[in-house]
Amino acid sequence: MTAPALAFFTRLLDDAPPAERYRLATEQILQAERHGVERAWVAQHHFHAAEGGLPSPLVLLAHIAARTSSIRLATGIITLPLEDPVRVAEDAAVADLLSGGRIDLGIGSGGTPSSFLPFGQHVRDKAEVYDRKLAVLLDALEGRDVGGGNTLYPEGAGLSSRIWQATFSAFGGTRAGQHGHGLLLSRTQPRPADDLHAPLSALQDPIIDAYLDALPDGAEPRITASRTVFVADDRAEALRFAEVGLRRAAEGFRRQGQTIPGDGLDDLIAALDTHIGTPEEVAESLAADTTLGRATEIAFQVHSVDAPHEHVLRSIELFAGEVAPALGYAVKENA
Repeated sequence: MTAPALAFFTRLLDDAPPAERYRLATEQILQAERHGVERAWVAQHHFHAAEGGLPSPLVLLAHIAARTSSIRLATGIITLPLEDPVRVAEDAAVADLLSGGRIDLGIGSGGTPSSFLPFGQHVRDKAEVYDRKLAVLLDALEGRDVGGGNTLYPEGAGLSSRIWQATFSAFGGTRAGQHGHGLLLSRTQPRPADDLHAPLSALQDPIIDAYLDALPDGAEPRITASRTVFVADDRAEALRFAEVGLRRAAEGFRRQGQTIPGDGLDDLIAALDTHIGTPEEVAESLAADTTLGRATEIAFQVHSVDAPHEHVLRSIELFAGEVAPALGYAVKENA
């Protein structure tokens, strides 16, 4: 199997005002490019600064495209039920031209339930709305009539072959596979009530199975597995940041109705699927994650450790320079 590519993922959760969050995210992606990372993913969130800092990912990616030269730039994800799919296609096409063809589209149906109402949607309808808007998005990107005899300008220029779908379910894996799209797996997932200590592979391997079964003949699988990774020169330093970040994250998940077992730091590291410590310790932890052996891309993010910016930069350097080579992940040369 070809070595998985390396990606950096950010939800823009730095403890800073919005403009500073965008500046820091840009610097982190520049750092990723310098260290041979193939792709950067930025998340979209509406209204709630504590969940994410960016409602307009393609705007930020167009800005970052002007500061970078080789790293691919992806949305992780655009919540499609809340968007006009023709506008998504138009914005993506323009950003792709400005970036020299480096935009990739990650889309999904999820999002914070309360965020649906301001967009005239209800979370209970998200699956049906997603399917309808996905069809329009694909029509637009593939040059078909989107109404009134209109077609996309500028053209989608191959963007329809650079779509990833995010999902928590085997059904979603099937849907992504049927379209020949990429599959985007989350850094953590809620466990079933009767198996709170199930490994992440128990939840995500069935999604991959469904995806691969549904892929058209000849279609190359694209499986991106996102993981929480924080690498530091000293484990004690890493745990000091995790003590704050993981407890805050666990409280947030519990408020949403999820059961997060245990309250010790080691319990939270396990429950939130966090890989943390020195390069050697992180490499050992990731090697035990069997789902990663099936991924074509490993996307690392510091959330929910959420260390200060300078430590995020160091984590990127250590992951790309020491952890990834130890695991056989592909790091671009001459970055």
